[in-house]
Amino acid sequence: MAHYLLTGAAGFIGSKTAELLLKAGHTVVGIDNLNDYYSPAVKQARIKPLIKSFKNFKFYPVDIEHLPALKKLFEQYKFKAVINLAARAGVRYSMDHPHIYFTTNVLGTVNLLECCREFKVRKFILASTSSLYAGQKMPFKETLAVNTPISPYAASKKGAEAACFSWHKLYGIDVSIVRYFTVYGPAGRPDMSVDIFTRNIDAGKPVEVFGDGTQSRDFTYVEDIARGTIKALKPVGFEVFNLGSDDPYKLNYMIALVEKYLGKKARVIHKPFHKADIMATWADITKARTMLGWKPTVTLEEGIKRTVDHYLQNKQ
Repeated sequence: MAHYLLTGAAGFIGSKTAELLLKAGHTVVGIDNLNDYYSPAVKQARIKPLIKSFKNFKFYPVDIEHLPALKKLFEQYKFKAVINLAARAGVRYSMDHPHIYFTTNVLGTVNLLECCREFKVRKFILASTSSLYAGQKMPFKETLAVNTPISPYAASKKGAEAACFSWHKLYGIDVSIVRYFTVYGPAGRPDMSVDIFTRNIDAGKPVEVFGDGTQSRDFTYVEDIARGTIKALKPVGFEVFNLGSDDPYKLNYMIALVEKYLGKKARVIHKPFHKADIMATWADITKARTMLGWKPTVTLEEGIKRTVDHYLQNKQ
């Protein structure tokens, strides 16, 4: 079984990806800087069960911006591939803190690519974002030019993608870029819409909706995303893959599902639409279906039910 370096291992998507790899018998070396963008206790709660349950899981509190620490890991382990899920996320937060997005998402990615070059690791996966498609024709295809990012977050991910292409052309590193579409699910990031709405509706607090709620998103369940990420480990040369549900829903419908499974009504406050947001996302996933043999399996209705059930069981 292979040894994989998984960055962002304590994150929402990273911890689920680690779990699936570990259950398949692989050795996962997980790293995460456990920063305070949201409570580190949430990240610790994700990582502790993996440490307890899997002897083939090794965790190190390492930051991908710290090249010497990365090199020590590459010297210690012979990795078959690097799965880079470590990132600064969040469109709005990036407008107030642009520098950390570029140091983590771009410089951190370059550090990992350089380690792959130096230690002859031939496969690299980069987690990217549907935010790059702002203003493009839907459904979004991977062949679209994504040269007009409208947030520092999206711009930093574009920079990371460009670095991956350079290291592929110069050094022959096999790269899969996976562009995620509105990932949700149990134990999600506390700043994500599904989690915010669930907590606020349950507590009887108002729910803030930027716009009229008719904006639509290609909501994609976290386990489907993790499966697609793992399937992207296959040799492809250099390819970009959309990982989405290919079935967008309006924000108002998602809120209605949360209300249904909580058994409570939302008090909605409408605010002006945010200039860094986009009205709709819709992934064309033909490429992931044909090249990776991947498709999503969890409907929005089932996914929201699982998310709300998990919240009710673990809200302490």
